[in-house]
Amino acid sequence: MKIKWLGHACFLITSEAGIRIITDPYATKEDLTYGEITESADIVTVSHEHGDHNNVAAVQGKPEVVRGIGTFKVKGIEFKGVPSYHDRAEGSQRGSNTMFCIEVDGIRVCHLGDLGHLLSDEQVAELGSIDMLLIPVGGYFTIDAKVATQVCNHLNPKVIIPMHFKTDKCGFPIAGVDDFLKGKEGVTRLDASEVEFKQEELPTGTQIIVLKSSL
Repeated sequence: MKIKWLGHACFLITSEAGIRIITDPYATKEDLTYGEITESADIVTVSHEHGDHNNVAAVQGKPEVVRGIGTFKVKGIEFKGVPSYHDRAEGSQRGSNTMFCIEVDGIRVCHLGDLGHLLSDEQVAELGSIDMLLIPVGGYFTIDAKVATQVCNHLNPKVIIPMHFKTDKCGFPIAGVDDFLKGKEGVTRLDASEVEFKQEELPTGTQIIVLKSSL
């Protein structure tokens, strides 16, 4: 499978069979100036109904949209939506959030959306074994670097890809990725937006990969 960071919390995941999945498509606005999404997809996941995560209309190709809690099978790919919150106050500030586990070519990818709190033991168990974790690290609207580190330690993925952090195209009052990377081993900063993985070639120890946004 290939994974490409379009920007913010939006990724394009492409299976070996060519099935294309886009996560949390954003709407470009004054303080979020990643380029307009022009990619096509077969499936789109939406973690919650905020404009920087639910711009399904921007995605080309009439994709099937996966929202909410439960297990779904679309075009041979399994999606599991696990409930969480956008804040530490059980959703009273920013609402609910769905974490999605997606099985692609034998690799379990987990997109945490705008997770706003530490995970409970029950949530960790429900998410299960994770190969690749797409995790917000910028704080303010989501978990910050410290809590994101704790979440990573609880889930113990093989690959971590940070998202939802401040860049020159994101004017939100959030932190950059460096706070999360500080003191960590196994960090690779790629001068690319896309990376390819095969199930049998996944790292044995945890590897953190920082991608460049493509848009």
